[in-house]
Amino acid sequence: MHILGTSFFYHDSAAALIVDGELVAAAEQERFSRIKHDNGFPAQAIEFCLKQAGITAAELDYVVFYEKPLNKFERILMTALGTFPQSWASFGEAMVTWFDQKLWIKSLLMEHVGVPADKVLFTDHHLSHAASTFFCSPYEQAAILTVDGVGEWTTTAMGYGKAHWDVSSPDTPSAGGNTNEIVLFYEQRFPHSLGLLYSTFTAFLGFKVNNGEYKVMGMAPYGQPRYVDRVYKLIDVRADGSFRLNMETLSYHHSSTQSYNGQFIQLFGEPRVPNSDFYTLDTATVGATLRGCPVRADDPLAKKNQYYADIAASIQKVTEDTLIVMANHLYQKTGLKKLCMAGGVALNSVANGRILRETPFEELYIQPAAGDSGGALGAALYVYHVLLQKPRTFVMEDTYWGESYSQNEIRSFLDRKGIAYEYIADDARLYKELAAGLQAGKVIGWFQGRFEWGPRALGNRSILADPRRAEMKEIVNAKIKFREPFRPFAPVVLEECSEAFYELGEPERHYPARYMQVVVPVHQEKWDTVPATTHQGGTARIQTIRREWNPRYYGVVEAFGERTGVPVLLNTSFNLRGEPIVNSPADAYNTFCRSGIDTCVLDRFVIKK
Repeated sequence: MHILGTSFFYHDSAAALIVDGELVAAAEQERFSRIKHDNGFPAQAIEFCLKQAGITAAELDYVVFYEKPLNKFERILMTALGTFPQSWASFGEAMVTWFDQKLWIKSLLMEHVGVPADKVLFTDHHLSHAASTFFCSPYEQAAILTVDGVGEWTTTAMGYGKAHWDVSSPDTPSAGGNTNEIVLFYEQRFPHSLGLLYSTFTAFLGFKVNNGEYKVMGMAPYGQPRYVDRVYKLIDVRADGSFRLNMETLSYHHSSTQSYNGQFIQLFGEPRVPNSDFYTLDTATVGATLRGCPVRADDPLAKKNQYYADIAASIQKVTEDTLIVMANHLYQKTGLKKLCMAGGVALNSVANGRILRETPFEELYIQPAAGDSGGALGAALYVYHVLLQKPRTFVMEDTYWGESYSQNEIRSFLDRKGIAYEYIADDARLYKELAAGLQAGKVIGWFQGRFEWGPRALGNRSILADPRRAEMKEIVNAKIKFREPFRPFAPVVLEECSEAFYELGEPERHYPARYMQVVVPVHQEKWDTVPATTHQGGTARIQTIRREWNPRYYGVVEAFGERTGVPVLLNTSFNLRGEPIVNSPADAYNTFCRSGIDTCVLDRFVIKK
């Protein structure tokens, strides 16, 4: 049975294809269109999924959309009426968009995919999120928490998932109590949204909404949560995890251009100017090398930036604390030891680390594409497992579900462009040469296999560097990624060596660490060993790696460890600021040419400057 899941028209459009319950392909549209966070119809992602499975649209049994457009349309209408006349401008813009495209999802799928009406299905937004994490997890039963901006009406949902199948009668749902179910017993409804509150501060701090939230998380360690009391003037959190926002200070429910108003500014002051320099008095080294001078104690911009860093730290702490209240209540309600999370807020890796350390949950699973793109996969899985009651056989053990390129395709591209390269067939030799280059301070663009599903580059479309060099953080930020100097980098570490560097007991149990979705403390004696990947305050958003998940990526890290005694590398996504992660050899080579990357490895083809 072939089921295609889709998500589009909001942000991070994507497609995912399952065959008899097994994931075959999944990709965001941005990787093909080269438009970051592309929200258009995912025609190229769909085409890729069908090609990867070796089928045509006529062989699809169902095409599923990840939410219910009419329910969302109802929310927009009701909200506009409830906030009139403030909503009149945004309402007019919304109606143009809805009547032009968003009300006709079924027709668009029928026309562009080429399937009849009876094959097009719709699932609820937060059920798609819930299915995307629970049915990819290894758990037979787990508590479920989904938190994002907003779906149709829901902004937060709590519940549980159960999947039990008697191996003696695997194809009979009624035999032996065979059943799959997801029950969401609590929901928080719009306009009260933890995700949209965080996005409001994202805008206030000068970053783009639905794009810059991770920058707020990266800025927070440079500040102190001095303004938590002010943030709590905006949100009232109750013991059961429910909350209410002070909507008199917020505007996102009636404006498409402004998420906060004058009362918000009275509380927090003037917003930060977008793209302005960021360095603080407390972190005098941030950007100092690039400016060529230290920060003076009377530097007015540093003082102002310290305030914004403190605001970032404050909203980050309130978000973390609220999620912990939710998780504790969910544990009390379900009594389950395992937790599955999804929704854009589930990508807050600092909060995820605290949930693991500070709540009764013993294991945590977060599907790699936790945001809207992952809803495409969840929609397909929900139809297969819940609506059709088919047994589970799939666990998402890695993220490599995108497009790949053969050696012949790579060689053809290089030869056609007249690009000089060395082909190294012996992987062991390749790993040793790359390790030597990394040890010498070279930065490597690493391209192999199928690209990753979700926002993280995890070893198939990565930029690699030496984490032992403190200056490497500024070098990669300024000369390669062309991004803000405060932005942190993540380490990849051999799983069996991770406990020697990081406070993560039994790393083999923790799926978020595989996907770079959890921030953990770095052992203090190792701060100076891996300074380029140790965040302000002594933490790291780690990725653990096993040989069986990605043998070639593992081989590079292992070879570097053998040379240096440090089985850790700096790993960041293979892209420039404002661009999607690379997909094709051409994308990778263009990024290599336009940046300070020293060596580009396309499978076994090595290009040097």
